[in-house]
Amino acid sequence: MNSCRMIVCFKFVFLMYLNSVTSRLADSEILEDKDFWYSNARSEVEKSLQNKWNTGQAKNVIMFVGDGMGINTITASRIYKEGEFGKLSFEHFPHVGLMKTYCVDKQVPDSASTATALFCGVKSNMHTAGVDARVKTEDCEASLSSESKVDSVIEWAQRAGKHTGFVTTTRITHATPSALYSHSASRKWECDDRLPALAMNQCKDIARQLVEDEPGKNIRVIMGGGRQCMITNSSFSPRDPEDEWSCKRRDGKDLVQEWALDKTRRGYSYKYVTHTEELDMLNVDKTDFLLGIFANGHTKMEHDRDKSPTGTPSLEQMTSTALQLLMKSKAGFLLVVEGGLIDYAHHRGKARRALDETLSFDLAIERTMALLEERGLLDETLVLVTADHDHGLSMSGYPNRGNEIYGIAMPSRIDNVPFTTLTYATGSKDNYKYL
Repeated sequence: MNSCRMIVCFKFVFLMYLNSVTSRLADSEILEDKDFWYSNARSEVEKSLQNKWNTGQAKNVIMFVGDGMGINTITASRIYKEGEFGKLSFEHFPHVGLMKTYCVDKQVPDSASTATALFCGVKSNMHTAGVDARVKTEDCEASLSSESKVDSVIEWAQRAGKHTGFVTTTRITHATPSALYSHSASRKWECDDRLPALAMNQCKDIARQLVEDEPGKNIRVIMGGGRQCMITNSSFSPRDPEDEWSCKRRDGKDLVQEWALDKTRRGYSYKYVTHTEELDMLNVDKTDFLLGIFANGHTKMEHDRDKSPTGTPSLEQMTSTALQLLMKSKAGFLLVVEGGLIDYAHHRGKARRALDETLSFDLAIERTMALLEERGLLDETLVLVTADHDHGLSMSGYPNRGNEIYGIAMPSRIDNVPFTTLTYATGSKDNYKYL
């Protein structure tokens, strides 16, 4: 279950990308007396006073979305990375705020409705993407009305002549990315076998909208998982099994081939890649469009990811490659990056893996900032880091400083039974597991 809190950090990146003023130090190495805290406060104020407003219009926009990356996830990941006094890369950004999240028909939203709000500026009903509240969940007919469809930032950027792209650790047709390019009455309609019989001849599934319609067909970079949603009779193996939670294409279409044919007809160069080595060998100077699909379902979580040349690239590598390709645009670009498996791990009560996914997401942000600086694009790029919603992760008890964040907090004062610092308010049999 999701929660309705989230955090957003944003930055006009001409501002100095600040290094951490502290690192993870043992208690014996530093005395945190009043002078320590006065000095720290003075340093923070001085840095804030050095910030200068950039009132120009951003040429480039990069949006990072940590799916389910709420406040407790950020706090736990910070401690996991560097200790209580450490910071994630985006926590150095000079502007930070909180947003409340809900959708039209639910107090707690899902990722499709939050993505519609985030990318389109319009709140919608639960499980719908790229449409307004006139479309109820699974109401195919209502979703066909042009009046109910809403444009996304991808469409706005393309109209301005900018190159666009998105990378995700989930399926490329999953809830969050789907709101960038589709208009669907259900996030479940990722491919044809999830369409109800009455909708089969009227509404396109999300994968078809990505390949056949605008703005999807004009997206320059697409990377993530979800091969079985794109290709009929996609091959499965122990290394890349069927995703039983997702649909399985059955209409005879090979949308990857259709994607390639469309680029050929329009005179563009393109590349389709399926593993890390192919991505490593990509010549961005000779590539106009890039499609990378690295798994039948979601990509593997960072803890399980195959890091060999024939395995799956990290989110950091996908993001870096996407940026290098999009930076060729003289008119600017829009890139959306989703750390989608933070949410996936939380839903399964796997707190430690959710933290691993958050740190992987943070590495992608850190690499992006370095690449922008290398290319001299800091003063014309807007970078936003946000979550789409929070999650049921809780931090409990009074654990000591330096305690492992995924360890035992303390014994209960009621029955003296030890409990962990991290638990899930949503319960389930896995609410105490972290591996």
